[in-house]
Amino acid sequence: MLMTRVMPCLLLKDGGLVKTVKFKNPGYIGDPINAIRIYNEKEVDELIFLDISATLDHRPPPYKVLAEIASECFMPVTYGGGVRDVDTIRQILSLGIEKVAINSYAVENADFVRKASEKFGSSTIVVSIDARRKFFGGYEVCTHGGRKSSGLDPVAFAVKMAQMGAGEILLTAMDRDGTQEGYDIELVRDVTNSVDVPLIACGGAGKIEDLSDVVKNG
Repeated sequence: MLMTRVMPCLLLKDGGLVKTVKFKNPGYIGDPINAIRIYNEKEVDELIFLDISATLDHRPPPYKVLAEIASECFMPVTYGGGVRDVDTIRQILSLGIEKVAINSYAVENADFVRKASEKFGSSTIVVSIDARRKFFGGYEVCTHGGRKSSGLDPVAFAVKMAQMGAGEILLTAMDRDGTQEGYDIELVRDVTNSVDVPLIACGGAGKIEDLSDVVKNG
């Protein structure tokens, strides 16, 4: 039976929440703790926090902020950003965060996903894939906040990550990020048809119908 979950994806930068459009021009929109209190009342299924500058700035996750987030949340939390070693994952989980998302380093070192899933369990490890449309068709995986092109096909990469032990795939359509124009159904469908792990579709939601569309057709 398919279990559909609503999982807001919130972007962190310098300890605050920001909004981007197509991964560009992050604008401050508020304090993460205030947002959590709202989502607690709305009873969403899970929350995802992604620090969009941790990898770019070559710094560790914002542990103090994560501790505050974990203590305030009533629902499971996934965190991603600056995750490059087992000790970092262990420290994140020790704060009360349930899942850890790996993005850029999964591209650089695919075997790390296998090691992490063996150490902490597949249900704890999410691989985050940022994909954009190529000019002449098809899609490409990008890393470092969308700044680096990997040359990898998102479908083939998602299959490899599932084989490496990723328990979930967080798939973000870069071209739809922040646009509220609806999900990239083609991209979502291509990946879901190829992997046997749950997929989280991200990027483009603007109305309730977008959610039903991506679930039914993606």
